[in-house]
Parts: sequence; C-alpha cells; structure tokens
Amino acid sequence: MNAHEKVAIVTGGGRGLGRTMVLGLLDQGISVLAVDRDQAPLDELTRIAASTKGRLATLAQDLTAASADQYVEQTAIDTFGQINILVNNAGIGQSVIWPEHWVNPLRFWNIELDQWKKFFEINTHALFMMSRRMVPHMVGARWGRIVNVTTSLGSMLRAGFAPYGASKAAAESLSRVMAAELAGTGVTVNVLVPGGLTNTAANPGAPFDRSKMIQPEVMLPPLRWLISDEASDVTGRRFVATRWDITLPAHIAAQHAGAPTAWSDEGSKPMEPERIV
Repeated sequence: MNAHEKVAIVTGGGRGLGRTMVLGLLDQGISVLAVDRDQAPLDELTRIAASTKGRLATLAQDLTAASADQYVEQTAIDTFGQINILVNNAGIGQSVIWPEHWVNPLRFWNIELDQWKKFFEINTHALFMMSRRMVPHMVGARWGRIVNVTTSLGSMLRAGFAPYGASKAAAESLSRVMAAELAGTGVTVNVLVPGGLTNTAANPGAPFDRSKMIQPEVMLPPLRWLISDEASDVTGRRFVATRWDITLPAHIAAQHAGAPTAWSDEGSKPMEPERIV
C-alpha cells in the first residue's frame, strides 16, 4: 500500500513519543488522526505539522470515557474514509500518582485501588478498546498495522513500578494474543519500546540530565519500517528502538532490535538491557 493511501491513528499523539511519531508518519505522506486528552498540545502539534507531507486531523478525547473508541473511529472515517494503522501510544506514568517516584519509590501496599485501576484503564483497557474497534477496518482491507507501545522488561519487574509495570505487562501479553489471532489476515501486531528512560512529560520528576536521556526520535526508524510493506510478515514481535542500527538495512536492523512479544523464547536469558541515566 502506497504511503499516501495510508491513514493512521496515534493515541497520546499531542506530546512526547506520540507527537514525534505523528510527525514522523506525516513526513512519510501518511494521513494521521492524532488523539490526545488535551486540546492545547494538539493545537501546538497542528502548528508544528504545517509543513509536513501528510494530512493531519486532531481529536481531544479521553480514551477512558464511555464510547471513546467509537468516537475516534467515526472521526477517522468521517475525515479520511479509512483506517490502516493504529499506534497505541497513550499511557500514564508512575510519577502521575507519585511525584517523588524516583527518590522515594511507591510500594504496592500504599497504592489505592482507584489509582491501580487508572493505570489499567489507560495503559491496558484503552489499548484493547481501540484495537478491537479499529481492527475490522484493517481485516476488511486485508492490510493493517497495530503498533503497541509498552515498556522495557525491567520496568515491568522493578520494585516501585507496581501499577505501571503490571499494566504494561498486560498490554504486552495482549499484543501477543492479538498477533496470533490475526495471523493470515494481512494485519500485523507488534510492540515498540524506546529502551529506557525517555525525555518526555511522562517522566517530569526524573532526576537526570534530560540531554542524556533517550530522545523520542529514536522511535521513528523502527516505526517507519513496521508500517512498510517490507514488514508484512513481521508480527508478534517487540522492538527496542535503542537497539535499532540506522546504518544497517532495515530488515537487518530489525533482526538485531527485535525479539518475540512477551519474551516467549527468553527462558533463562538475561534481562534485556535498559538504559537509565
């Protein structure tokens, strides 16, 4: 499918990783519906994207609200007439409920139930609802790409990351199930993670030099390849963006940066390295 014929939905598209991925897709000539809970970052995105090749539409929508997935779907169809790519990037970070997270980590016995539920509503349930709603359009066209942004294995297992890590691990498992159930349909499901602590608003209190943190642009080379026709047979994989070597042909870089989703063949292999500065 030609890039100029593709339509993508990017959740959490107004800031951080989402904004960078929206701009990267637009530069490829892809039409994008950027969804974010707040209007202000979407307005800024519109100004920044004015010189890009693709067409941009924006939608301020809380994905945890009733019928949010249906509203996003209808907006995409009304605006562009089709849905080919879904980037499930919207998420909530640990610092949202615990600003002192990096110096005084939260423990699971101090987490309130409503806080616990909030992480799953955004990091897991929204991904499920959006995927369930959009995938029939892709299956009908015999072509589609779902890219889910989860997190590094270390963040799923590390002390002090109970609600965040657990909700992202659930999203990782769901990604593997989705890929298996969509096998042979022309729709692929893969996971893309930065590979460590990233310079975004999701880490507002991180006591690190932001210039040394992973920058959001690291997501673009693997994302561009995953939505290409060259990756048509690649599904059920997770890609660590910091491992992607841009000096190599994309299909070779993918071999070095990828592993099965949910680490199904990891066994006793050492934990994947995660860059924390």
